[in-house]
Amino acid sequence: MNDPSIHADETPTTETRQLGPHFTPTHPVALAPVTTPPHSVDGFVKEFLRELNGSQGVALAGSTVNDQYLALARTVRHYLMARWLETKRHHRLAKSKTIGYLSAEYLLGRQLGNALLATDLTEIADKALAGCGLNIATLRAQEVEPGLGNGGLGRLAACFIDSLATMNVPCIGYGIRYEYGIFRQTFVDGRQVEQPDTWLSLGGPWEFPHPESAVQVDFGGHTETYDDMGTPRTRWVPAWNVLGIPYNYMVPGYQNGRVNTLRLWSAQATKAFDLEIFNAGDYAEAVRAQTFAENITKVLYPEDSTPQGKELRLQQQYFFVACSIRDFIEQMLEEDFDLHDLPKRIIFQLNDTHPVIAVPELMRILVDEKKFEWDEAWAITTQCFAYTCHTLLPEALETWSVELLGRLLPRHLEIIYKINDNFLAEVRAEFPDDALRARRMSIVTDYPQRSVRMAYLATVAATKVNGVAALQSELLAEKVLPDFSTYWPDKFTNVTNGVTPRRFIRLANPSLSEVITDALGPGWVTDLERLEELEPYAEDEDFRKAFRESKETNKKRLYNLLRARDGIDLPEGHLLDVMVKRLHEYKRQSLKLLHVVTLYDGLISGRLDPETVTPRTVIFGAKAAPGYKMAKETIFLINSVAATINADKRVEGRLKIAFPANYNVTLAEKLIPAADLSEQISLAGMEASGTGNMKFALNGALTVGTDDGANIEIREHVGDENFFLFGMTEPEVTALTAAGYEPSHYYETIPELKSAIDLISSGAFSDGDRNAFELVVSNLLHQDRFMALADYKAYMDAQARVEEAYADEEAWTRSAILNVARSGFFSSDRSMTEYLARIWDRRRSGPAES
Repeated sequence: MNDPSIHADETPTTETRQLGPHFTPTHPVALAPVTTPPHSVDGFVKEFLRELNGSQGVALAGSTVNDQYLALARTVRHYLMARWLETKRHHRLAKSKTIGYLSAEYLLGRQLGNALLATDLTEIADKALAGCGLNIATLRAQEVEPGLGNGGLGRLAACFIDSLATMNVPCIGYGIRYEYGIFRQTFVDGRQVEQPDTWLSLGGPWEFPHPESAVQVDFGGHTETYDDMGTPRTRWVPAWNVLGIPYNYMVPGYQNGRVNTLRLWSAQATKAFDLEIFNAGDYAEAVRAQTFAENITKVLYPEDSTPQGKELRLQQQYFFVACSIRDFIEQMLEEDFDLHDLPKRIIFQLNDTHPVIAVPELMRILVDEKKFEWDEAWAITTQCFAYTCHTLLPEALETWSVELLGRLLPRHLEIIYKINDNFLAEVRAEFPDDALRARRMSIVTDYPQRSVRMAYLATVAATKVNGVAALQSELLAEKVLPDFSTYWPDKFTNVTNGVTPRRFIRLANPSLSEVITDALGPGWVTDLERLEELEPYAEDEDFRKAFRESKETNKKRLYNLLRARDGIDLPEGHLLDVMVKRLHEYKRQSLKLLHVVTLYDGLISGRLDPETVTPRTVIFGAKAAPGYKMAKETIFLINSVAATINADKRVEGRLKIAFPANYNVTLAEKLIPAADLSEQISLAGMEASGTGNMKFALNGALTVGTDDGANIEIREHVGDENFFLFGMTEPEVTALTAAGYEPSHYYETIPELKSAIDLISSGAFSDGDRNAFELVVSNLLHQDRFMALADYKAYMDAQARVEEAYADEEAWTRSAILNVARSGFFSSDRSMTEYLARIWDRRRSGPAES
C-alpha cells in the first residue's frame, strides 16, 4: 500500500490512480470546482439551522432530538453532495471501468460518524452543536443502523465499498433495501425472540429515492419461440411483474473528494391500488398487489423452511440482480454504447451465490432482447462476472430446484440448461473416457432432487473464482470444487479478507487512534501497513502505559453503554473475554460455554482455588437464524448458565457472563476495542475467513483460536508467541472423521468435561429441570458434528496459558501492541488492491491442457 494515490490526505484534482489497462482513463479528467458549505463552525451552524427550520419545519427551541439528528444528518450530507455529483460527472466523462458489487447484504453501521470522518467535520460539528446548546453524542445515539445483513458477508461488503471509494476506484454497490432488515433480537425467559427491525421508522436521511428510475422485473409465465426474419428466437411471456425503486446512498472516500454510490432496490407493485375494487368495498383485495410486491423486499432472508419461503428468497435474489443489470446498461452507459464492449466498462463481483442468477439474466438480455448470437453473448458474459465463495459448508452452497426455477423464471432455466449442455460438451471433449467427471461437474444435478447448483454456475461463468483466506481457498479448490480447479487451474485464486480501518479503528477506537497518531503521525488510516512502525514502541514503557490507558478507556465506555442499553453491570479489573459472531454450531459457542461451565464447576466444587483464577468477564454476542433450532437452544443454554453464575455469590468477583441482545455493528464498535481476548474457535477447515478476528487483533486483543480461516494468517503475522493456538488441524479433523469420531469417548475419559456436561444435565442451570437442555447435550454426546469435545482438552490448556500470560501485565501489553503493529495486512484496502490485480483486470482462462 505504498501507492501515494491511495492515500486520502488530499482532495484529488485528477483521476490518476493506476488500476490496470481497463480501469485507467485514456487521459486525466480534471475535476471541476465544487461548491460546498463553508468548512467552519459558523458555516456549519448556519447549515444546521437552515435544515432544522426548512426541512424539519421547527425552531431549535421547539425541536426534538430526532428533529435535531435529521437536521444534522442532512447538514453533513450537504457537505458530501457536491462531491458526489462531481464524482458522477467525472465518471461519465472518463468512461472508466466500474466495479459492480452485487451483494444480498450490506451491514453499513451508523452513517453519521463515518460521514463526519470522511469530510473531516467531526471537530467542527462538535463545536457547532455545542454552540447551539446541543450534545453531538446524544444526536449520534439517535441514529438506527440499517440492519441489511446477517454477519460477516454484509460487514465485508460494507468494508469493500468503503475501501474502493477511499482508493478512488469507480464502484457501484448493488443490493436490497429491506424494509425491516435482519430481525431485532430480544430475550424472553432466556430464549431468542425476533422482533421487526424498524430501522426506517424515524426517517432515513441518508437515502435518495428515485421512483422515476424504476425498473420492471418480470416473473412466472412461459416461453415461446418465434421467427425473427428467418432466425428462430425465444421470448419470455411473464405472468406478473413488480417495479424496483432505486434508493441511492453515498459511499464517501476518506477525505479524498470521491463519493461512490450504493444503490439499494425496493419492490413496489406495478399497479399498487385498484380503485374500482376499493369502491366495491373489498379494501384488502384493492391493495393485494402492493402487499404481494412489497413482500419481496420486506425482510432479509425470509425463513425458508417452507416452499413459500424458498420461493420468496429466489424472488429476492432475481429481483435485485435484474434491477441492477438493467440499471447499469440503461442508466450508466451511453445510449449508443456497443454492448460487445461491455467487459471494458463493468465487472460484476458476485458476493457469494445469492446474486448468481445474474448470469442467465445478462445472457437473456443479450440473446433475447439485444438479438446477440449465443456464442458472442456468452463470450461477453464470461468476462463480466467474478465469483467470491465464502463457505466450505456443503449446505451453504445454494441450490434451487428445477421445479421452482421453471415456475418462477422459465426462460432463465432454459438458458441454464443450454449453458450446462455446452459446458458438459467441452468437458466430455477434454475427458472423453471419464463419464463420471461430467456428471460431477454438471450445473444441474438429479440428487437428491433435480436442482441447479448455483456455485457451479458461478464457477463456469466467472472469469475468476476466489476464496477469502489462504486455507479456505486451498480447500475450496481441493475439496469443494476440485474438478473445476483441475479444469481451470488459473481461474482459482485467493484474496484474504480485510476490514476498513476508518470505521473499525479510527471511528470505533478514537483513544487508540490518538495513541497511534502520536507515535506515527497522520497517514496510517489509508496505509495500514505503517502500523509495523509501532513494533519498537512495544519496548517503550511510556507507550505501553498509554496503550493500557486506551484499553481502560474503552472498557469504561463499553461498561457505560451496556449499563444504559441492557441494564448489565460489569465488574472492573477483569480479563474481558469476548466471543461475538453469528450463532452456528461450527463456530462452537458450545465449546466456549463448556469452558465457562468448567470454570464455574471448579470454583463451586473447590477443585479450583479462587485466588488462583484470573477474574474474567465473558461476553457473548450472537443471533441465531429464526429456523435454526439447535442455535436457538444454544442461546437459551448460554443465557441460563449466565443467570445462574451471575447470581451465585460463591463466584462473585471471579466470573461474570454477559449476553447483550441484538449484537450489531454499533455495539461491535464499542465492544471490540474493549476486549482483551478474542475467541476464534471454529473447527479447523470450517470457517471461510472471518473478519471479526481481524478487528480484534487490530484493536489490541490477543486471540485464542484454531488454525482455521484467517486465524492462520493472523498467527503468521503476529507471531506464535502472541497468539494462543489450540486444537486439531484440518488434516487431523479429516483423519478423525475418517476413523469414526466418537464424542462419548472424550466425555468418558476427561473428568472435567464429564463433570461440566453432567452439571448442565443436572438441572443446575434450569431450576432442576433435567431435560431443559436435552437437545444440546444429546447432540454433544452422540453427534458433535464440529468436534467440540475432541478439542476441549486443548482448549482448556490454551485458556490456562491465557491466564498465565495475563498475569504479566507488561508482557501482555507488549503482545497486544505487536498484534496491532503486525496486523496492517488485514486492511480491506489491501484486499481491494489484490482484487484489482488478481481478478478485475484478468481475462478468462481456458481449460487445462491434459
